Amino acid sequence: MIQFLLNRTLRSEQALDPNTTVLTYLRQRLGKTGTKEGCASGDCGACTVVVAEPTGPEGAERLRYRTLNACLTFVPALHGKQLITVEDLKHQGQLHAVQQAMVDCHGSQCGFCTPGFVMSLFALQKAQRNGYDKAATHEALAGNLCRCTGYRPILCAAEQACGQAQPDPFDAREAETLAQLKAIAPRETATLETGGNRCLSPLTVADLAELYSANPEARLLAGGTDLALEVTQLHRTLPVMIHVGHIAEMKTVEVGAEQIEIGAATPLTDCYEALAHDYPDFGELLQRFASLQIRNQGTLGGNIGNASPIGDSPPLLIALGAQLVLRQGSARRTLALEDYFIDYRVTARQSGEFIEKIIVPRPRPGQTLRAYKVSKRLDDDISAVCAAFALTLENGRVSQARIAFGGMAAIPKRALACEQALRGMPFDIDSIERACTALADDFTPLSDFRASREYRLLVAQNLLRKCFHEAQPHSYETRVTAYA
Repeated sequence: MIQFLLNRTLRSEQALDPNTTVLTYLRQRLGKTGTKEGCASGDCGACTVVVAEPTGPEGAERLRYRTLNACLTFVPALHGKQLITVEDLKHQGQLHAVQQAMVDCHGSQCGFCTPGFVMSLFALQKAQRNGYDKAATHEALAGNLCRCTGYRPILCAAEQACGQAQPDPFDAREAETLAQLKAIAPRETATLETGGNRCLSPLTVADLAELYSANPEARLLAGGTDLALEVTQLHRTLPVMIHVGHIAEMKTVEVGAEQIEIGAATPLTDCYEALAHDYPDFGELLQRFASLQIRNQGTLGGNIGNASPIGDSPPLLIALGAQLVLRQGSARRTLALEDYFIDYRVTARQSGEFIEKIIVPRPRPGQTLRAYKVSKRLDDDISAVCAAFALTLENGRVSQARIAFGGMAAIPKRALACEQALRGMPFDIDSIERACTALADDFTPLSDFRASREYRLLVAQNLLRKCFHEAQPHSYETRVTAYA
């Protein structure tokens, strides 16, 4: 059985198909149709809802409000949390401040996308306790698409709602909600099952290892932002899932003297601070990783585990020399990330084995990481090419080079010939041009609807040239994000 709060109402479910998305649950089971389906793939934001859960030290907890895509979230992920939808914002006949701001600023025309924008604004207002912040607003709304208003009225609504924020009924009931959530906090492995389909939600790594060994055919469910597409887009049924989102041990970020250890179930949003601190380009790329709704739900381990050749994080992690800790039963092994990927969607993970954590080395003296994502749209889009260059310079020469690309092969892959062409050479344009030529030996890209093979190879070479120019003492601005 799972339990969660639907606003203030306790919901208990034990005979529900775990393949049910939150969107389907709301609209078809509960008749709450304010949450819309626009794409069923996490691209448009029309289905945005907010989930609240306790955060902070014991005795001083506060509610943390985060947006997610209801179309990509399976109901088992709600266990022990509070779900808030657009219907819950109005109180005693009065619109919530974010709803009123949308009215005042004419932020809605056809209205189909409006509930999603309202929920993103609601979570934004809760996060921006110190007033309106333009950059944070753009980030919060990047995952919501509108084809009517041109966005300016919606941005005005955000400025009004966040700049003039006042306590609301959710603030007044925070202590009550925290007490309710504490009462239903998961204390043992939860099971949701019906019709031969089931989802198990363990609370410890040891329990996960035992369950996965006993059910090696199960699909591991973390954020579900990729796995759910098999249900919503391909109309498949997942008979057995094991949800790892309640395993606290796998949702930690530990920064040591020489490395950062990130639990595989850590949402990308929670990875940002540590990675951006050490590697600013990693932080910049994470801000362009899908949308905030996806980053709040999707995990670093999931982005690696699905073995997509166009996943955004693997090229950067490979360039940095990251390692995986894999667990099977009680046994653990450590594997270089670059050795995890074997072929298209084929990995070195064995039956019953899962990614427990990711180990990222901290920067060495003289080392820099530059990373670039090329996509048709700046926000909320998939890479055509993703490049990462980890270079160490000593006395004007390249002493170490690790270079990796996504979108250039069937797997995220190092550019070994390019690295060899640079290693030990002067860091000048002649060396860069030789390394660009070597890239043609490293990759034979495919053509698809995102880019042709010729375009991909030329872009990869130009990104290396861009890396060189950005490293010069008096570099000119090369990034479109600097002008946004």
